[in-house]
Amino acid sequence: MLASRTVVLISLNPMPSLKRCSYLLPRWRFTFYLCIFCYGIRFLWSSAWFWDTRQCWHSYPYQPLTSGLYYYYIMELAFYWSLMFSQFTDIKRKDFLIMFVHHLATIALITFSYINNMVRVGTLVMCLHDASDFLLEAAKLANYAKYQRLCDTLFVIFSAVFMVTRLGIYPSWILNTTLFESWEMIGPYPSWWLFNGLLLTLQVLHVIWSYLIARIAFKALIRGKVTYPGRIRPRLCTLHSFLTSFLFSMPGGSWTVSSLACV
Repeated sequence: MLASRTVVLISLNPMPSLKRCSYLLPRWRFTFYLCIFCYGIRFLWSSAWFWDTRQCWHSYPYQPLTSGLYYYYIMELAFYWSLMFSQFTDIKRKDFLIMFVHHLATIALITFSYINNMVRVGTLVMCLHDASDFLLEAAKLANYAKYQRLCDTLFVIFSAVFMVTRLGIYPSWILNTTLFESWEMIGPYPSWWLFNGLLLTLQVLHVIWSYLIARIAFKALIRGKVTYPGRIRPRLCTLHSFLTSFLFSMPGGSWTVSSLACV
């Protein structure tokens, strides 16, 4: 009888289920981001506009919608709708508003580009964003599994890919074709302003996130200097101290560095 009561008490404890849920969500997101990124690369590799962005506007708006384009869009749109709704059922985090704006802008861009048949440049935007997302989820999983060295390595790779794709390739590749090449080839049109406004909104968010990543890393390096007897040796804190404050912020999390400490 006592044993049965104990089992009931354990089963009613919400903490194991919360931990299980928090571990399963990164697994699901990692699986989706990796699969959709591979699908996008495979699809775009044989597409002319992947190699020449001016092809995004050739014969626009009379461009055929292939089955590959259709499935790519439907999968991405469904996934981002699920992310936005899951924010309201998840624990409220400090970057709730930023992520909510990001999800809204992403959904609006996918829907708007589909309705206006801007699907070619839309596939470039989606694939570029998926390039770094699966690395972040992989770092989260490594952190959950307590593989700290793997977690540190994945985070460094993620940071590099994020900076290069969001601050380098995105403005020089995506914004260049939507702002200048489209204007040159098809001229101004009413939806041009809204479409580029949404793309620029994403770029603002990219800059904010990049700044926060750099600030957290910088403070970790500053606080990671340890004085040893007989000599001063700069020692980096393990990335775990600030990964904890960052890994769970995209999506959801807190942008704090109060937990930084050398170990």
